[in-house]
Amino acid sequence: MTTLASAYDGLAMTGRQLRRVRNNPGLAILTQMMPINMLLFFGYVFGSALAMPGREYRSFLVPGLLVATAAGGLMTGMFQAAADTHRGVMDRFRTMPVSRAAVPLGQAVADLVVTTVGTVPLLLVGLAVGWRIEGSAPAAAGAVGLLLLFRFACTCAGIFLGLLTRSEDAAGQLGASSFVLPLLSNAYIPTDNLPRWLRALAEWNPISAVTTALRDLFGNAPVPPGSAWPVAHPVAGALGWSLVLTAVFLPLAVRRYAHGER
Repeated sequence: MTTLASAYDGLAMTGRQLRRVRNNPGLAILTQMMPINMLLFFGYVFGSALAMPGREYRSFLVPGLLVATAAGGLMTGMFQAAADTHRGVMDRFRTMPVSRAAVPLGQAVADLVVTTVGTVPLLLVGLAVGWRIEGSAPAAAGAVGLLLLFRFACTCAGIFLGLLTRSEDAAGQLGASSFVLPLLSNAYIPTDNLPRWLRALAEWNPISAVTTALRDLFGNAPVPPGSAWPVAHPVAGALGWSLVLTAVFLPLAVRRYAHGER
């Protein structure tokens, strides 16, 4: 009975988050337009300046943008959790007979649903500019699964940080600074020609492992030789990073929500 009640609470919290998106469609559209604009800008401007011109670079770029967008779950989760905490919503939930795990999980699952729907326009624009899935259908499905798992892990981390900051302003500033994470990875450019110390830093960035896994599974680019372990074994690295982040931050988020300011 307790399990059924917890599942019901989780569905209720997921529905609440989805209604927030429905009631603010402008923000959702703006969020989804950003990676599309970046694809068009980076694909046609950077593609003419790199040794991977035109369509080849755009095929390289699309998986990177998908992962960079998934990493945006850190910012989204942080801001929404901080907003609910700052406005007293979390305190009201704690006074109700609601499962403690249901609130953070509901937010993370709702974000996953929105991300799944929002990924479709980016994929369609990618196809329009020359990106193609060169691998098998099962491999492509595995790539999408890894992408969504990574998004869930980033959202869990963001929810915990949002509950920790308890301030919309602080969460907004901290979340905005997370924009640098994809820049310190192989999402937009190859890391082969970077200085050794910077290449090592970029390749141990979880975004690099997930990006390389998507490129490999989609058949867009081979695994670069001489890479750090997470990039040299991208599927295992991406799965490992995602599971570790989830295993660390989801319990921390539930614990932080349950204890409030204590």
